[in-house]
Amino acid sequence: MTVPPCDLLRGQFDLTWALFEYHLDRLTPEDFLWEPAPHCWTMHRSAEGEGEGAWVPDWADTEPEPVPVPTIGWLSWHIGWWWGVTLDHLRGDPPRERTEVAWPGPGKPTTDLLRDLRTAWLTTLADLSDTDLGATASFPWPNDPGHTVADTLAWANAELMKNAAEIGQLRLLRAAVGTEHR
Repeated sequence: MTVPPCDLLRGQFDLTWALFEYHLDRLTPEDFLWEPAPHCWTMHRSAEGEGEGAWVPDWADTEPEPVPVPTIGWLSWHIGWWWGVTLDHLRGDPPRERTEVAWPGPGKPTTDLLRDLRTAWLTTLADLSDTDLGATASFPWPNDPGHTVADTLAWANAELMKNAAEIGQLRLLRAAVGTEHR
């Protein structure tokens, strides 16, 4: 029996999300900015605006060597960035620039954002036909033609699985070594 591609991708997403939800349910606000190593990427308040500024991620246009260890905050911002931009592409909306993607801050605001992205993702998946899945897609491969919308969905599932595993591992590590910051 052959499983339709959309059902297969949806099943893969549901499994990944269930594993991610295990960690989302257990995250505390303090987990988000815990720095697991001296060389890490995290989120910082900008100096702009009244009161506390917006959260901004550490970033380099060329990946540094060694690659910094990301915090849960940085990883959750990163998910919001790539997933939101992927949704922009799938919906035919103008994709946002990285600097336009806001992070709401540690704790519930971010877990709510991630769950809202899940809802938007499921709505978008439900609207796709098998014909849509076979259509050409240039995101996230702008210089590599030949990919389909199904390839984009499979990439997004893999990216979410990777980021969810990273967040889970950081949460477990913080719990194992205690709550002190390095």
